[in-house]
Amino acid sequence: MEKDTNSIEIIIADTQYLIVEALKTILTDKYEIKEIVSSKYELQKALQTDTPKLLILDFSLIDFDGFDDLKELRKKFTQLNILILTNNISRNELIEFNNIGIINILHKNTDAAELLSCIDATLRGKKFYSDVFLDLMLDLNEKKGTVDEIIQLTSSEIDIVRLIAEGLTTKEIACKKFISFHTVMTHRKNILRKLGVSNASELIMYAIKTGIIDTIEYHI
Repeated sequence: MEKDTNSIEIIIADTQYLIVEALKTILTDKYEIKEIVSSKYELQKALQTDTPKLLILDFSLIDFDGFDDLKELRKKFTQLNILILTNNISRNELIEFNNIGIINILHKNTDAAELLSCIDATLRGKKFYSDVFLDLMLDLNEKKGTVDEIIQLTSSEIDIVRLIAEGLTTKEIACKKFISFHTVMTHRKNILRKLGVSNASELIMYAIKTGIIDTIEYHI
C-alpha cells in the first residue's frame, strides 16, 4: 500500500521497543512516522521543527513532571492530536486526561483494526476509548449520575437509537412511533450531531460501547 501524497505525520513517544516496532509495522504503509522519541526532551525537540498531526504517547513511560506538562503541550501545539496508548490508567489519571481534553485512550492489548479506528477518530476529533478504559469512564460517570453523552439525548432520541440498532428503516420507525418521516429524520440528524458520529454504523457502535443498547439488540 502506498502512502497518500499528503501523508499524515506521526510522532511516537514510547520506551518499549516491541510496542514501537509493532506501531511502525502497522502504521508505516498509511502514515509517515516522523520520529520515535523516548523522553520529554526528545519530544520537545521533535516538535520544534514541525508539528505533526498526531502524537501517540504512553504518558506513564515518558519523563513528564506531571499533567501540567501535558497541559502546556496541548496549549502550545493546538493542532497536535494526542492518542494515549498505555497498559494501565487509574481513575484519577483518566479524569486528568479528560480535564485536559484528551479523549482518545487505547490499551496496548489492542489489535490493528482498533488502533487504526482510534487514530481515525483522533484525527477527526471524535472520542475513542478501549473497552477497558470505557468501562472505567462509564463507572466514573455513573458516580456523577449518568454518562454525559446520554444526558444529551432525550428519551425519544434514545428510543430511536434502539430502533435503528434493531435494523428498522426511517419509514418503519415513523410507523412504529406514530410520528412523521420528517420528524424521524430530524431526530436522526440531531442524534448524530449530539454524539459526534457521522453514520448509523458509528452510532450503533457508540451506543453499544456506552450501554445505550446491548450487543444482542444489534441487527445487521
